[in-house]
Amino acid sequence: MSHNIRTFLVDDHELVRDGIRALLEEHSGVVVIGEAADGIEALKFLEKQKPDLLIADIRMARMNGIELVSEVRKKQFPIKTLILSMHDSDEYVVQSIEAGADGYLLKGSIKEEFRKAIHKIMKGEKYFSGDVSTVLVNHFSGGVKNSEENTIQSEKLEEAPFQLTNRERQVLDLILEGLNNKEIGEKLNISKRTAEVHRFNLMKKMDVNNLIELTNTVREYGLTR
Repeated sequence: MSHNIRTFLVDDHELVRDGIRALLEEHSGVVVIGEAADGIEALKFLEKQKPDLLIADIRMARMNGIELVSEVRKKQFPIKTLILSMHDSDEYVVQSIEAGADGYLLKGSIKEEFRKAIHKIMKGEKYFSGDVSTVLVNHFSGGVKNSEENTIQSEKLEEAPFQLTNRERQVLDLILEGLNNKEIGEKLNISKRTAEVHRFNLMKKMDVNNLIELTNTVREYGLTR
C-alpha cells in the first residue's frame, strides 16, 4: 500500500480492542484512527470521518456488527468492512455476507492470516477464514452431501460452458471443502505453487473471482460432488 491503512475498531470489550490495536500496529502500513464500543457510537464517528477499513465484532449491546456493516453499505460509505468474531455459525456468516461485509475472520486466527485478510480486502478482494469458507460453501451450494464419489459428475460438466481437467476437478473438490493452497498441495502431493496455478486456471475457466462466485457457479450448473 502506498499509504497507511486507516482503520477503525468496534468491539464492546476494551481489552479486546487493545489487543487488536496492538496486533495491527505491529504491522507497518496500518494505523488505528479510532475505536467504538458499539455500532451506534461507531456510526457517529463514521459520519464525520471515513477510515479505509472498519473491523467490527458481531455481538454488541447497541447495534451489532452485522447491522453496522449493513448501515455502512446503505449510506454508501467508501469503507471496506471486516467482521472479526468468535462465532463461525452458518447464521452469522451468511448474515454478514448478505449485509455486505468484505470479509469474516475468526478471533482465533493466527497473526499472519489477519494481515493477509486485511491486505486482500484492501485490494478489493473478499476474504473468509478456512472454517468460514466451509460454511459458505455449504450454504451457497445448498449443502455438500457426503458421497462415495469424490469427483464431479461428467454429465453435469458437459452442460457447463467450460471443461475442467481431472486435476482441476480434484482441486475444485478440495476448495469446496475449504482447503487453502498449501493444504490442497499436501492432499494431492503437489507443490503449493502448482496448487495455486490449478486454482487460478480453474477460476479463470469458470469466470469467477472469489469463493462466493465459485459456489454460486457450482450451484448454477449442478456441479456437486
